[in-house]
Amino acid sequence: MTSRRGNQGGVIVKHRVGGWLPRNHDVLRKWLDKQIALVQSPARRDVPLHPVIVDFQDFIEKDPVIYMGFHQMFEQVPTKPPYDNDPTGQPQVRDYKLMLQLFNQIISTAPAFEENDLVGFPINAILDWPMGTAAGMAMFSRPDVNEHFKKMFDVWSSFLTSEASCVVLDNSENGWFGPSATEVMPNFAETYVCDPSAPYYGYTSWDDFFTRLFRPGVRPVYAPNDDSIVNSACESTVYRIAYDAKETDEFWLKGQPYSLAHMLNYDESTPQFVGGTIYQAFLAATKYHRWHSPVNGQIVRVVNVPGTYYAEAPEEGFPDPDAAGPNLSQAFITATAARALIFIQADNPVIGLMCFLAVGMAEVSTCAVTVQAGDVVRKGDELGAFHFGGSTHCLIFRPETAVTFASEITIETDVQLNAPIASVAAA
Repeated sequence: MTSRRGNQGGVIVKHRVGGWLPRNHDVLRKWLDKQIALVQSPARRDVPLHPVIVDFQDFIEKDPVIYMGFHQMFEQVPTKPPYDNDPTGQPQVRDYKLMLQLFNQIISTAPAFEENDLVGFPINAILDWPMGTAAGMAMFSRPDVNEHFKKMFDVWSSFLTSEASCVVLDNSENGWFGPSATEVMPNFAETYVCDPSAPYYGYTSWDDFFTRLFRPGVRPVYAPNDDSIVNSACESTVYRIAYDAKETDEFWLKGQPYSLAHMLNYDESTPQFVGGTIYQAFLAATKYHRWHSPVNGQIVRVVNVPGTYYAEAPEEGFPDPDAAGPNLSQAFITATAARALIFIQADNPVIGLMCFLAVGMAEVSTCAVTVQAGDVVRKGDELGAFHFGGSTHCLIFRPETAVTFASEITIETDVQLNAPIASVAAA
């Protein structure tokens, strides 16, 4: 089971993790109903589509296979909760034309903290139904479809990096410094670099707020000179630890085994990691979104890999943190989604070459790397950041690296940035 009814009404969808979508499905339905009412209101009915949306529509309508797929994804019933048990059997977003109208609205807005919750994946919310269908999987896996999503996200990114996007950075009921959001992010001013006396707390855009920095000393680097200790690269929740990773595997099947060659985009160093260890953890919506070096060493290579945005695991959807054991589906996107690879030659020869893998999950999900080959990094040095969008990351070790994870590093554990997560034995 991956859904149940909550104490306050509404189906609780347990595979929605990290706070990016409300787990109470009624909250999501109300949000989507409001967006649909807005774009279909008489005042908005004649609002022209942005050129990037017009281009997307032309692309859908002029290719017969795409045209068919974007019809079928709204006609088929998803195989995931809560829709697989929905007696109405009808999507809120009825067709691709309404989908495009909603996209047109979203790309000129910044997410607010509405209904005492965050719809941090607004495009994902619009596509939640078709993502669970076979036609949706087929369409969202196509590179040409993802090219159009990328063009649309570039427009949205321009808005999210503008001062106009600051409109939600206030202390109103739906604002990010209002009472509801403050409950979720307590001690904000003491934790993050900001100026509560300035407009928008001193942030220049929504993206500036999203990629906010910790105040100095909030996340001290553990054992900065001890090369036998591996630190946490992100403020994150442990998702999975896997051993004896295969070079290639059937990552789309139930269990979602890691497939190194696909994860690393067939990089020349892939064979060195076969049989090695993979640590994966995901970042929550309201937390810190920058990445930092887990070891002392030197950057060997940086690779940016384009990928999908809305192709979710066909067998399982996204992970279920309430299950008795780890649901392994999030591993699927490590092989398919847009991602960045940072290869680091650790100073400790027992670690040797390792890889930090940043994975964008839906929406803008930009993986912005701030280091380059040849840079010397110390534990805690910034490597890059996720710009608005969901995210997960992996640390990948060679089989020769005997990694022992700390006893408290277990599935679903929240781990602070720069905290120790593992040690390596001497050769």
